[in-house]
Formats: sequence, C-alpha cells, structure tokens
Amino acid sequence: MDTQEKKIHYTLFIDECGDPNLEKFDKTFPLFTLCGILVPDKKLRWLENEVNSLKRELWGNEDIIFHSHEIRNCHKNFINLLENEVKNRFYTRINEILGTDDVYVIVCCSILKEPFVERFNTGEDVYGLSLKYLIERSIFHIDDCTGGNAKLRVVVERRNPVQNTMLLKYYNGLRVKGTKWITPERLIDRVKSFSFEDKRQNIIGLQVADLIAYPISRQVLNPERPNPAFDVIVKNIYTYKGARLGFKIIPH
Repeated sequence: MDTQEKKIHYTLFIDECGDPNLEKFDKTFPLFTLCGILVPDKKLRWLENEVNSLKRELWGNEDIIFHSHEIRNCHKNFINLLENEVKNRFYTRINEILGTDDVYVIVCCSILKEPFVERFNTGEDVYGLSLKYLIERSIFHIDDCTGGNAKLRVVVERRNPVQNTMLLKYYNGLRVKGTKWITPERLIDRVKSFSFEDKRQNIIGLQVADLIAYPISRQVLNPERPNPAFDVIVKNIYTYKGARLGFKIIPH
C-alpha cells in the first residue's frame, strides 16, 4: 500500500467572528476571532449527517445554510425559530451534536483590538497572525494523535478577492519561514492543501465553525457572564497536558 494511503486525514475548517479592521471598529464588539474546527475524515461524515438531519427535521431540506448571526436574530430562513417549540428543538439538537465527544477539536485565536493597537500597531494583519496560530496548533494536535502520520486540509471561508490574496500570501510565507514552533519542512509535509470555499456551497464544517466562533468571542469579551453555548463546546478546545493550547487570546 502507498505510504500516502496510510496517512490519517484531517480537515481544518476556518471561519471568523467580527472583522479584522483595527482602525475603525465597533466599540461594543472590539474583537476579532478566527475559529477553526479540526475534524478527522472518519468523523466528518457523521457530523455532516447529523447537521443535515437537523436541517431536514426543522426546515424540510438540507439546502439551508446555518449562519450564526441570522440564527441568533431569528432572521431570514430562521424566522421559524421565533416559535418556542422549534427554537427549543433546534438548540437541544445542535447542542447534542456540538457536545458529542471526539468528533472535532477547536483551535481559535481572538484579537482584543484596543489593547492590541495600543501595544502593537494598526498595520498588523490580524487574520494572518491568527491563521498562523490555528495551523500551528492543528499540527501539534494531529501529531500528538498520530505520531506525525497525518495530513491536513485547510478550508477557509471565502472573503473578497483582495483579502483572499493577502491571506494566501501570508500562508505561502508560512511555508517558507514556518512558525516559532513548526519548521517550514514540517508544515509543508503536514498541510496537503489550502483552499477558499464559499459558505453558500453548504459546507457543513464551515457552518459549524461559524456557530462556534460567536460563543468563543463572547467568552473572551465577558468571561464572567453566563455562556451556555460555550459550556457545550469548551471540552472540545485543544488541550495538551492540562494547558488549553487551542484557545489563544492576543494580547494576553
């Protein structure tokens, strides 16, 4: 059997909460979060089937695209969530799905804009900085699990062409320079593809990353405030020897 065929394959689905603009930003939400869910191929089909089953149950088809903002506001396709019975069923099922053990691992990075600008500057590419962290920690995790016998596919939500070009340039820079803890040779060996995909393509992994990014952001902004959605997913954050390595806050 070919060595490549023996590799264990993972996909890192990446979405964002907030925007990366450091010069003009909403003072009530002064945060940018890049959130990734790391899913092994053997678990991905289960996740897709469960989410699609929920879509069929409450919307009658699998074509609806989960958007966290629209869901929270019962907007557009999610106006049916104004009905308490539908709303309760949705949150019960989505919490069951996202709270299931050993399906996905979270790696995320949140940028607190005001202290970041004070300490650094507004010219920093916070999307690229966050991407570096997500890829680095994803490699840590898959190597921990497989002893280096794994390949990673990175799927990022498509934005505008200028932003996509900048991010691809940043990623290619990682392939040349690596990170503080990951050599470029190791990164190139582990990451087999990097692509931008439109959420309208109904990619379940991107939709799940979107659902998770908001409660993580709220936890960073208001850690003392009750956050039931975060409580559901917190156990899935990448943790190594007691350290929550998949939950990065900059600056901290």
